[in-house]
Amino acid sequence: MPDYSTVLAQASLLDVQDRLRLIDELACSVPDDQPPSLSQEWLDEIARRSDEFDSGKIQPVEWSEARKRLSAIVES
Repeated sequence: MPDYSTVLAQASLLDVQDRLRLIDELACSVPDDQPPSLSQEWLDEIARRSDEFDSGKIQPVEWSEARKRLSAIVES
């Protein structure tokens, strides 16, 4: 099995769309009981955004719409 550095180097050669697809597929492969460890800054940001959502200050966007917006940014 190739090591991390080899896989990263090869993945970096992919075009942007394939790298984004790979990121999605790898993220989906992480078991729910093994979430990544997050810095305090990220935990604070998550809490801030959760508070905004809970208070109704912001409205959620479907993932398909968010992904479409992100793809448009990447492609421009």
